[in-house]
Amino acid sequence: MDDQTVAELKQKIAQAREVIAHLMDRAAFNGAEAHRALDYFGGEAFDRNFLPWPQHADEGLRPDELNAANDD
Repeated sequence: MDDQTVAELKQKIAQAREVIAHLMDRAAFNGAEAHRALDYFGGEAFDRNFLPWPQHADEGLRPDELNAANDD
């Protein structure tokens, strides 16, 4: 990837974080999953298992084994 593409992707992630923060504020939603999303999009690390809903490979897992079970 060239430098411009990387810079644009970083800007897009920053925009995603701002959208999440705005939606949290508008909905008066202050749960653990919302803060986890803000932290994730505010950082540079990539987590393949970030999404809180089950993936096809997750079928058969118990709710406490899924990220969504960690919500307040």
